[in-house]
Amino acid sequence: MRALSKLKLLRPPTPDAQLKVMRTDVRERCEDRPGVYRMISPDGEIVYVGKSKRVRSRLLSYFRAAFPEDKGARILREAERIEWDYTPSEFAALLEELRLIKRWRPRFNVAMKRDARHFAFIKLTRGAAPKLLVVRGAGLDDGAAYYGPFHGAMQVQEAVRELNDALGLRDCALDRAMLFSDQQELFRIAPRTPGCIRYEVRKCLGPCVAGCSADEYMERVRLARAFLDGADEGPIELLRAQMEGASERLEFERAASLRDKLKRLESLREQFIRFRFAVETLSFVYSVPGHGGEDRAYVIRRGRVRAELDVGRDPLALARLTEAAEDVFGRTEQVGAQIPTHEIDELLLLSSWFRRFPDELTRTVAPAELGRLARAS
Repeated sequence: MRALSKLKLLRPPTPDAQLKVMRTDVRERCEDRPGVYRMISPDGEIVYVGKSKRVRSRLLSYFRAAFPEDKGARILREAERIEWDYTPSEFAALLEELRLIKRWRPRFNVAMKRDARHFAFIKLTRGAAPKLLVVRGAGLDDGAAYYGPFHGAMQVQEAVRELNDALGLRDCALDRAMLFSDQQELFRIAPRTPGCIRYEVRKCLGPCVAGCSADEYMERVRLARAFLDGADEGPIELLRAQMEGASERLEFERAASLRDKLKRLESLREQFIRFRFAVETLSFVYSVPGHGGEDRAYVIRRGRVRAELDVGRDPLALARLTEAAEDVFGRTEQVGAQIPTHEIDELLLLSSWFRRFPDELTRTVAPAELGRLARAS
């Protein structure tokens, strides 16, 4: 998000006379139908983007804020005018709101938004020695790999700790300098010493103290990716073998500790399975009736809108829709738990929509069924 000048932060609130002009404009011109709206400051900054299935009612509610600290009152104090656009449906308004927020990153949306705060993601960073982080949402680093979403950030944090220990991945600061065993130093002044207790107790390969080669570390990263994608259960098998070995040696306290670690990783794996199932089930063509006959169809694959078409009463619409669906579902996509950074918010939006309105699933059609309808027509 771009930095805000002190002048903007200290901008005087919108005068009452201008608020009256804005309210009159909404009353006279705005319709009560689905749409998105933008609150715009005197210098043209979009300070807030919103949506509603009844735009007029929603906008008028801002002018009825009871207290200055209310969200609506705070936004209005920054705005000089309001602009709005209509959409065919509430679902279309949701999608358009998300796209506008991603495009403009209005500061009130960034400050107040994050309906997904109860979700957690596992982020695999870039760099010479990638590390795993538990984050609340995607950042601006498009090159990082994200896995999720998962419920329970604390439980996911504990599971990631076990995964790090099992594979020997680092958990030190991102800016820590790395020195692999196959990396030549121009000047070696003194012997290096371990930087943390994890290397001493053999829970980290030590990529910062020449404890491993770059290839050895990246092989462990590959195993972590495979586990997070559900393609390899190596970390679980390793912990299970260690637990059984400790039990055979009558080291019952260590066996109990390893059992708890194993349960945490197995719980994470179960979330992977549920997540992949949920994503795969969000693959269909979704037809949404629109205001005034502006019907629209969305081709959705793995929880993301890949194409959308205005269909209405056009007799050729089914043929075009079938062609679009065949194009989308004819592409080969890697199946796994990794989600592209720019698609995370849309996946959460669609998941939330069909959870809130499960009856909307009756408006969906499998791609194969759509093809049969087109051939029969």
